[in-house]
Amino acid sequence: MAIDKEELKQKIIEFATKKAKHKSKMYIKDLYKAAPDASPRQVKNAANELVREGKLEFFSSGSTTMYGVPGFGKSEKDQFGELEEE
Repeated sequence: MAIDKEELKQKIIEFATKKAKHKSKMYIKDLYKAAPDASPRQVKNAANELVREGKLEFFSSGSTTMYGVPGFGKSEKDQFGELEEE
């Protein structure tokens, strides 16, 4: 079933913001719960678009990529510091 992209993005933001109060970083599979009627690919594309818009942010520990709401929890820069270029 096709779902409107803007509606999907709104559902993801609402879900992530509500969850961020208890869990600041989420796996993509957690975001699937925001819109069970959307396909995993639709959710991932919408989440990545939200990252580009600055409404979500990526957090990577090196082996795992997670999504977070800016302003909740530690950012990647706070967690690991800035990388220095040689």
